[in-house]
Amino acid sequence: MALKALLMDEKAMQRAVTRISHEIIEHNNGCEGLLLMGIRRRGVPLAQRISQTIRSVEGTDVPVGELDITFYRDDLTHKSEQPELNACYFPCPVTDKTVVMVDDVLFTGRTARAAMEAIMHEGRAGKIQLAVLVDRGHRELPIRADFVGKNVPTALSEHVKVNVNDIDGFESVELRG
Repeated sequence: MALKALLMDEKAMQRAVTRISHEIIEHNNGCEGLLLMGIRRRGVPLAQRISQTIRSVEGTDVPVGELDITFYRDDLTHKSEQPELNACYFPCPVTDKTVVMVDDVLFTGRTARAAMEAIMHEGRAGKIQLAVLVDRGHRELPIRADFVGKNVPTALSEHVKVNVNDIDGFESVELRG
């Protein structure tokens, strides 16, 4: 797919992560009982950045876990005959915690639904919230993000590509089509 537009550069991404971090703190009246769960792949480094930002603001470490939603997807048979499973990592029990799922792009809502199932399989969270770097619309399920870095109206034929240093070696959000 050809590059149509650069939606965010490295500085814009950092500003969005900083804003999301502050909104999480404000919305939850601090960071007591928070647990950040990054949705693999690019949600994990974003969750780690949010945790680092919260630490720099509040002086408190917020634990970060990893969600592999492979077996919770409702389109599993369409993806692969033999899906690759990477276990979820929960750094602490989820019971009664405010769990903030972190992902790069919110599109149909199916990934967020699968992530909620993975969390609920682990225990009964007090609250589950969703933070995304980009919300591109086109929901198929009644799911919305609590914290959004950037809203980007897109066509169904377009694709939003998030690049992070940890995986891609550079930082950007691109619109491709």
